[in-house]
This record gives sequence, C-alpha cells and structure tokens, in this order.
Amino acid sequence: MQLDGCTVLVTGANRGIGRALAEALAAEPLAMLLAGARDTERFGALAPPPGGARAVRVVRMDLGSRERIEASCDELGDELTTIDVLVNNAGLMTGGLLETQDLDEVYAMFQVNLVAVAHLTARILPGMIARGRGLIVNNASISGYAALPAASTYAAAKSGVVALSEALRRELRPSGVEVMHLVTPGVRTEMLDATEAAYGRHMDTSGWTSVEPEEWAAKVVQAMKDGDHVVGPGGRLSVLKLASRGPAALLDALSARMFSREPPS
Repeated sequence: MQLDGCTVLVTGANRGIGRALAEALAAEPLAMLLAGARDTERFGALAPPPGGARAVRVVRMDLGSRERIEASCDELGDELTTIDVLVNNAGLMTGGLLETQDLDEVYAMFQVNLVAVAHLTARILPGMIARGRGLIVNNASISGYAALPAASTYAAAKSGVVALSEALRRELRPSGVEVMHLVTPGVRTEMLDATEAAYGRHMDTSGWTSVEPEEWAAKVVQAMKDGDHVVGPGGRLSVLKLASRGPAALLDALSARMFSREPPS
C-alpha cells in the first residue's frame, strides 16, 4: 500500500515495538501519524525527519474495556473515519502453568490482545470501506502459530488474532481493504524480558533469538508498502511456524525438549 498522504493509527505506540513502529512510520510521507497510548502524558516527543509525516499527534487509546475503547474512539470524532492504516499493536503478556496464572491478568490480556483488536477494527473499517482502500495490521506473534506449554492463554489469544486476520482478509477482499498479520519474533523490549521471566520458570529460553525493535519495525513498514499479508519471523523461529502447520508430533517433540512442569531448583 502506498503510504504517501495516509493517516495512520498505531496502538500501544508509547514503548517497545509500538514506539519503533511509530518512529519508522513517522519517516514516511504520511499526512498524519496518530500515536495511540493509554497514558498520553508519558509519550515522549516524536519529531518526523525531513520528508516524513506532515504531522504527529498523540491520542488516547485505552483498550482495557468495551467502554474505554468507545470513549477513545469518540474522542477522535470524525477523524476516526479518515484513518487509512490501523496498526493493532498494543498487547499484554501472560504466562506460566495455567492453574497458577492470575485470572484477572488473563481476562485483561484477552481483552487487549484479541477483543480490542476486533472492536477497534470494526469501528474504523466503515471509513476505509467507504473510500475503497485501507490496511489493517494485526500483531499476532509467533505464539499465534506455536502453541507452546507455559504460554497457553497468550497463545490462545494470538491464535485468535491469526484467525481473525485471515478471515477478515478474505471477507474484505472485494472492498479494497487489505489485512496483514505479523508473526512477531522475540523483539528486545521490556515485554520480552517479562516473557522470558514468566516462561523461564518452566522452559529453557537460553536458545531464544531476538531482534532490535528498529529492525523489526523497518521490516513491517516495508511489508506494508509491498502489500504482504503475512510478515514472518525469519531465522530459526520459522521452524516453529512451519511445525505448527505440520504433524503435531513435531511440535510435541520440540516442546518436550524445552519444557518442565517443575521449575529448576
């Protein structure tokens, strides 16, 4: 998709992958970059380089409940209908043995990682459909394909994002609106640190690979311009993605090598 003159909304743009995506998109000749953040006061200034976005504006985007999403959309007013590209990036992480996970955290994670993706997309789609063009980008994660132990709830939510993205892509094909999902690898952020801490009690994470946020963001933005509908992780993580669509025994064997119900002493 040509990004020239577009209005783009990125959720969770205050840190990590979202911040890197906002910075990468700010370097494109957009008409407007809307940087969505739950706490707008904590968003660091973002100045587009020469030839980049004509304007950057921080907007409140709280995805924690149905009511908060509606309030955030209402604050955007008519601008909601002008969004050409929506990047559903905001997310929460849960992990560990299912019976030990905090259920309040599990409910919050499903709300932000899956329900909010469907809700916000549904609110923004009418404007895209009316113009006959647009792009929805959903952060699905490698966990959307590789359903590993100690990641049961998180993998369930991200698998839902994959299913939502693929069904919606086919649903919207006649409208001119495109859908892309990201099979995001380990990216060196605070969330990756939290993920390794949660999973590391039961899994060997020593062989995990990771990339810098800026590297991943550049790959995503290029894929947006190229019209890709899936952005894969590359490297060794591609094996996990392929294994998830092959015989279950292969992923079972990989899991058995990494996972233990008893934390190391």
